[in-house]
Amino acid sequence: MSRSLKAFNKHLTLLPLPLHLRTFSTHPFITSSSFPLFPHHVSFPRFSFAHLRPLSTSAPATLMEVVRAIARQEPAVHENVAIRADQKSYSYKELISTAQQISDLLCGGDALTGNLGGARIGIVAKPSAEFVAGIIGVWLSGGVAVPLATSYPEVELLYVIDNSDISAILSTEEHSELMQSVANKSSSKFFHLPSVVNISSENNRNGHSQNGNGKIHEDRIYLDDIIGGSSEEDPALILYTSGTTGKPKGVVHTHKSIISQVQTLAKAWEYTSADKFLHCLPLHHVHGLFNGLMAPLYAGSSVEFLPKFSVRGVWQRWRESYPTDGSKADDAITVFTGVPTIYARLIQGYNAMDPELQQVSASAANNLRLMMCGSSALPLPVMQEWEAITGHRLLERYGMTEFVMALSNPLKGERKPGTVGKPFPGIQVKIIADEESENDKNVMGELCVKSPSLFKEYWKLPEITKESFTDDGFFKTGDAVTTDEDGYYIILGRTNADIIKAGGYKLSALEIESVIIEHPAILECCVLGLPDNDYGEIVGAIVVPHADAKKKRDQESKPVLSLEELTIWAKDKIAPYKIPTKLILWEKLPRNAMGKVNKKELKKLVVSETVNTI
Repeated sequence: MSRSLKAFNKHLTLLPLPLHLRTFSTHPFITSSSFPLFPHHVSFPRFSFAHLRPLSTSAPATLMEVVRAIARQEPAVHENVAIRADQKSYSYKELISTAQQISDLLCGGDALTGNLGGARIGIVAKPSAEFVAGIIGVWLSGGVAVPLATSYPEVELLYVIDNSDISAILSTEEHSELMQSVANKSSSKFFHLPSVVNISSENNRNGHSQNGNGKIHEDRIYLDDIIGGSSEEDPALILYTSGTTGKPKGVVHTHKSIISQVQTLAKAWEYTSADKFLHCLPLHHVHGLFNGLMAPLYAGSSVEFLPKFSVRGVWQRWRESYPTDGSKADDAITVFTGVPTIYARLIQGYNAMDPELQQVSASAANNLRLMMCGSSALPLPVMQEWEAITGHRLLERYGMTEFVMALSNPLKGERKPGTVGKPFPGIQVKIIADEESENDKNVMGELCVKSPSLFKEYWKLPEITKESFTDDGFFKTGDAVTTDEDGYYIILGRTNADIIKAGGYKLSALEIESVIIEHPAILECCVLGLPDNDYGEIVGAIVVPHADAKKKRDQESKPVLSLEELTIWAKDKIAPYKIPTKLILWEKLPRNAMGKVNKKELKKLVVSETVNTI
């Protein structure tokens, strides 16, 4: 076993033979079919057993390395907490046990061909132990995990499901009605994710262990022997971009790219089994999935999920971790990572506290080991005020769905405001200079990245994949950058004016425009990212109404369209964070001789002038 895995060995033990390698005929969690998902005698349009390999001991190098480490460990130490959620704790062993159940559901108990051979499996669940078990269960089965956003309306879910050729959807009970409907419309199979059972609690309640004497049965084997023979270059995960150049693209990560990234992050930020993360980020983006979940689990840390971000909940959890008597709770939070908007909201919450509660809260926050920020630019006033309150200078870093993280301010050393630091070890970056800055001392241009964590391809988009790389293998990020006198990288913005970074999300103005233009009262529209102190940018929409619609509303002494009306109309058509929060009504849009709108100039005009804002 490699040295990089030795730190993780204390978390796991031998586990029972997965159910799909035994002989069973019933599958209680299957709700859309009475037969297994992928039996060898049934052919589904999106899945072919021609791609299957025999099972072998060659396991993929991914987070499954943690699973293998679990399988090698002493029984006395396998109960370490991996996930905390909804006031319950789940050990690493309990996650893997449930993952084996999920693997059985997907593989259908076929002992000869119990490997999905790269089939895409959608996972819909709030941040929870079930989500984590779902990811691992898919990997145990030789499948490719596709996390789906719980906030997506049906139309966006269907797009991702159809685009990625998802064969089956795993969903928790709270999303089952919507996902059953989506599965039926997309010809995908639907499964309820089984709950992760807190085995130790069940044992205590029943007064005995589930196997009678707590010893390992003879049919238990090492996980190395049951993981499908996937290559490290095989796909393991598809994450969809926010649609920064139109429709969202499926970014395919391999087992190799995943393990490379989690090792890099765990080492650079010194994640250990002593760390406890407070997690309140979505899991269909790399920030929440890699920085806040996969890398911590790889390091043997505990991850505590908040159901959703809550200013009061975060401050309270920190105060519980570090009481006023100077003690430290056994489950004290040590690491927190968030987007700039989260820190801005936490500051607002702090300022609303009475002086005594402020003192207790600031003292508790100061005791955390590390606080990080990313996904959009951190405004300098937010960084400065946060440091004044908590004593923490937030660690800023830079990443994208295509390579996860590439640049970071140092854990130990100077963290420079307004920068995203330098490349991680083993990652190469270069700047393709703009023509006008080629001879400048501090070159400005497009940032390009070459990393072991680079994605394999955009799903079913070979030409776009090819165009996204330089001839020497660097990925072209589309972000304009420069460096300071110390070599720290400064992100200047997107090279494409159609990108909006709002509250940690990268949004496509083109995608939002394509929805808004369908409103019956709107003739033309232009979507822009407008500056905002809290969110970095907000989604603003300039619309030109139809003359007939305007005439009718004028007769009623009402504006042709209000922001509230647009919001209600759009809520089931696009994700809530994509809906404009500022609406501007104009008589016409300024266009050039080619009929195009210069968004860069238009944005300057909107920001500098007083306009008719609803």
